Amino acid sequence: MSGDRTAFGKASVRDAPVEGRRALVRVDFNVPLDSDEITDDTRIKAALPTLELIRERGGAAVCVSHLGRPKGPDPEFSMAPVARRLGQLLDTEVRLAPAVVGPEVERLASTLEPGAVMLLENSRFEPGETADDPELARGLAELADLYVNDAFGAAHRAHATTEGVAHHLPAYAGLLLEREVRALTAVRDNPQRPLVVVLGGAKVSDKVGVIERFLDSAEQILIGGAMCFSIFRSQGIAVGDSLVDEESVNSAGKVLERAEGARADLVLPSDLVLGREFDAETEIREIDGVEVPDGWMGLDIGPRTGDGYASAIAAAGTVFWNGPMGAFELEPFARGTRRVAQAVAEAPGFTVVGGGDSAAALTSFGLADRVDWLSTGGGASLELMEGKALPGVDALMDAERARDGRPAEAG
Repeated sequence: MSGDRTAFGKASVRDAPVEGRRALVRVDFNVPLDSDEITDDTRIKAALPTLELIRERGGAAVCVSHLGRPKGPDPEFSMAPVARRLGQLLDTEVRLAPAVVGPEVERLASTLEPGAVMLLENSRFEPGETADDPELARGLAELADLYVNDAFGAAHRAHATTEGVAHHLPAYAGLLLEREVRALTAVRDNPQRPLVVVLGGAKVSDKVGVIERFLDSAEQILIGGAMCFSIFRSQGIAVGDSLVDEESVNSAGKVLERAEGARADLVLPSDLVLGREFDAETEIREIDGVEVPDGWMGLDIGPRTGDGYASAIAAAGTVFWNGPMGAFELEPFARGTRRVAQAVAEAPGFTVVGGGDSAAALTSFGLADRVDWLSTGGGASLELMEGKALPGVDALMDAERARDGRPAEAG
């Protein structure tokens, strides 16, 4: 992969002494459920290479993840369906621990043979998880001999399972996390030119930092999705009933000011597809322009904008895409996102797609395997692109320390 040309700098599980040891592996198994059935196991499959490496080298894996946003222990958010599916994918029994930490969990972990896999209960059943509680971190450390973080999607959070425990055990990057950081850092710091950044979704506020970062390093920043209406509102352009993130209008105006004289061309839609309501059966109208009449809402970029964005993507040496161009989940308003997705899939340059909605769009169009890297992290990928530190990455051992055999510093 082209992103491998970027130095990582953190200790990798591929160099970890796992034989005869237990590895606490932070994975991202926050998967969608319909009752107790997993509807998309992409995140589970993404963790398999790291788990298989640990098993093949004679180690045992104690996996830990969050699932949803439970307010304490809740059977609805149990990891039981995940344990079943993980066992099927690994073709081995995966035992589900009755809790996250505690004497019984420690006992079960101590009985694991080489090659065995155990999954802890939902980490968010513990109130100390999101608070990065030191006691919870120490309890987690009692379960294993070393720590592996393979949950890039949660690496931007300083939680007990992503940051705290890394100060109590030798801490390594999993294969997925390592590839994520390499691919995204390659786009940010060492792109093949020209660099084209495509941003969509609803909120400008989520992406202001990314826009500002790339204004001085990209050739073009192409804007779509509902976030364009906050920008139009800041320009005094009528947006009708379109979704506007009112808190972002001021920051959107500042982005436009910042874009004047910047290296990158900040490109906004020039035509739109409108609907009366947010519904697949609603009345539809295409307009050549961006002023939205009262009683209508913008729900997709127009065909001329889509063609222009596709041309820019086709000529790019590197493409980073985060966020759909419209309400792609409604078929009448999926054309713009599909046009961009097809262009990214066919682009000759290095292509990276980040964010859950963008990944869902690629998958729904059957194009997920046509990009160079499909990131598992939405917020984490944006924060890394913006240049922010990711606590779950920073807490890992430096590669140099690992080579010298020095353990992680205790927290």
